[in-house]
Amino acid sequence: MERPGASSLPDAVRGHWADRWAPVGLRPYLRLARIERPIGWWLLLLPCWWSAGLAAIVKGQPWPDPLHCLFFLIGAVAMRGAGCTYNDIVDRDLDIRVERTRQRPLPSGQVSLKGALAFLGLQALVGLLVLLQFNSFAIAVGFGSLGVVALYPFMKRFFWMPQIVLGLAFSWGALMGWAAAFGSLSLAPVLLYFASVAWVVGYDTIYALQDIEDDEIAGIKSSARFFGERVRMGVGICYALTIALMIAAFVAADVGLPSYTGLGLFALHLGWQVARIDRSDGAGALRLFRSNRDAGLILFAAMIVDALL
Repeated sequence: MERPGASSLPDAVRGHWADRWAPVGLRPYLRLARIERPIGWWLLLLPCWWSAGLAAIVKGQPWPDPLHCLFFLIGAVAMRGAGCTYNDIVDRDLDIRVERTRQRPLPSGQVSLKGALAFLGLQALVGLLVLLQFNSFAIAVGFGSLGVVALYPFMKRFFWMPQIVLGLAFSWGALMGWAAAFGSLSLAPVLLYFASVAWVVGYDTIYALQDIEDDEIAGIKSSARFFGERVRMGVGICYALTIALMIAAFVAADVGLPSYTGLGLFALHLGWQVARIDRSDGAGALRLFRSNRDAGLILFAAMIVDALL
């Protein structure tokens, strides 16, 4: 039997295979990698696929490189897991003070610090093997993300908007898809990158509403606390900036009508999220946060149609 407190976190997918079928001894490590919370790797993956889609349109290809998209999927799962493991190692003293996170594998004692470090190394190795499949320029761009990733867990201790640093890390794929396709960067992927940064700040502000009371007690800083009663306006500004930068990226890439149509649907989805924000509804905030996967897939599907046409 699993140890007391070994059940999944409140925001995990109920009945996930990691909780039902994985060997009991592996389950705490899978939770350390947030395997039972797939929304994280989806949100890390989507900027990669957007960038690959944008590159396909510019190159005149009928679709994004399927092998690249597969590598991005594997890399997103591995590196999201590695990032979460690293974050939990750094934050183990804070996580035990927050209701939603105190049952994570490290603060609850399900995984030792040595075990977490070894697991971090294993996931990072998988990510490295994936990265080495790309051209030398893309490899260099990929390594460039490590500094931002390493910095993020410390920001919530003294910076009121740690979501900005999270956005800089989580959006790196917006550069990678283009770099893998062209072996260089240009204005379009850079604009796409900053659009994704604004998107991450917006949706992670919604996510942070779940912890706002505990964060105040623990002294953890977040954009949700920073915006306070004006959180809806704050997220709205982030999402408006996302759309403006996306339009600029699309103009720079000279995309077609299908991409703009997808962007319009994406914008409507973000507007719906803003309208539904309720600071007192943590469960609702989680649902809105998770819905960003669907919003991102709508945009990616539109890019594929654009490339086909």
